[in-house]
Amino acid sequence: MDLKGIMEGILFVVGDEGITLKKICEILNIDMEEAKNLLKILKNSYEKDDRGLRICYLGDSFKLTTKPEHKEYYEKLVENPDNNLLSPSSLEVLAIVAYNQPITRSEIDEMRGISSIYVIRRLVAKGLIKEAGKSTMPGRPNLYKTTKEFLDYFGLATINDLPELDLNEEENGPKELFNSIYKEEQEK
Repeated sequence: MDLKGIMEGILFVVGDEGITLKKICEILNIDMEEAKNLLKILKNSYEKDDRGLRICYLGDSFKLTTKPEHKEYYEKLVENPDNNLLSPSSLEVLAIVAYNQPITRSEIDEMRGISSIYVIRRLVAKGLIKEAGKSTMPGRPNLYKTTKEFLDYFGLATINDLPELDLNEEENGPKELFNSIYKEEQEK
């Protein structure tokens, strides 16, 4: 098994949260020296000019980040008018934030069942959501809420103008469908 590849995957999965050296050792079941050596090898491979990522040590955690010298290209990606359409994942995150604000990224991820960091970054860059302080949860993660630009984008005067969600309708849907299918089977 290639531990360097596993380490790379771990750094990708943890995203902005990063991971401590101690946690890496626990996950890979290796000692500190081996973990440091793996990180050094991986870090050196990222330092080549043909790579777009790098490994940074920020706070007490290791994180995968983009190279600062490529910043102008990433800005074009976010600012490009062709990219201003909202993807289904962006709409999903916006809905979660709008109906549950203020909310942390981990709470959004839990509701979606997938990491939302890239989508959140794009929505923050577009000005549709913003940081709204820190949570009291351990680690004090950022809280997110919608902005005035969000209201303008969707033609809302206030956040209270959002349509109400009828969660009972969703719960009853599959049950009624099952019952109607069952009845059809009986009639045949």
